[in-house]
Amino acid sequence: MSESTNRDQRPSRRRDMPSGLWTRCPGCTKMIYKNLVVERGNVCPECDFHFPISSDERIRTLCDPDTFVEFLEDLSPADPLDFVARRSYEERVRDTREKTGLKEACIVGRAAIGELPVVIGVSDSRFLMGSMGSVVGEKIARSIELAREEGSPFIFVSGSGGGARMDEGMFSLMQMAKTSAAIQRLHEEGGLFVSILTNPTMGGAMASFAALGDVILAEPKALIGFAGPTVIKQTINADLPEGFQSSEFNLEHGFIDRVVDRQEMRGTLIRLLAYFCQET
Repeated sequence: MSESTNRDQRPSRRRDMPSGLWTRCPGCTKMIYKNLVVERGNVCPECDFHFPISSDERIRTLCDPDTFVEFLEDLSPADPLDFVARRSYEERVRDTREKTGLKEACIVGRAAIGELPVVIGVSDSRFLMGSMGSVVGEKIARSIELAREEGSPFIFVSGSGGGARMDEGMFSLMQMAKTSAAIQRLHEEGGLFVSILTNPTMGGAMASFAALGDVILAEPKALIGFAGPTVIKQTINADLPEGFQSSEFNLEHGFIDRVVDRQEMRGTLIRLLAYFCQET
């Protein structure tokens, strides 16, 4: 057998290397071994950038095992405006459901955290950027009312970069007032609301219920605000402070209570719930 034939039959390490072993971190731009990221709760081991995670992953991270029971999962958005941009709203919703396996941009349910019963909701940015339409607002409002009726703490993990869902017009915009009013009723009866902000929490969510927590926690370096920094910069025609609208900036200016790493979030919640829910 010739030398050239032997050379052709040698395995190529580059060709035989399995795909998906490495990922590039958007924070530090380094190539990171994916298993290391997963082992740290989808957090970069080099710069602590918090990768987006699904609502299911978030539930598993925060709640006691096998305690989460979803409700209101069958609510579906209407299309009252027959809205069409480049594609129809109905088509966008259908395609997003097929792609993500989600029915809407948030899931809600009962669970336990540290063996204490809670009502919890989690938004999922994979579904139309986590935008708040009529179904999302209805799920959040009903969850708050359930927490109020049962005397359970309400916890919501926000991660919406889409604001109010323009496809539904005023039906979407009114969810800001509806969810805020529900939080007010919860507060009037002494209920506890812990709001957890992740990257990004912007627009309608941040202009309503997400900013009304008795305790507001945020993951590191999350973008938190109403309009984005580019829009603000263009509007005021001036440079913005370094780190503007980051979790750390909001903490420094008294808008949130604590910046908590993802791996420490469950333990922080357990301590908060134990403190606020202790018998008096």
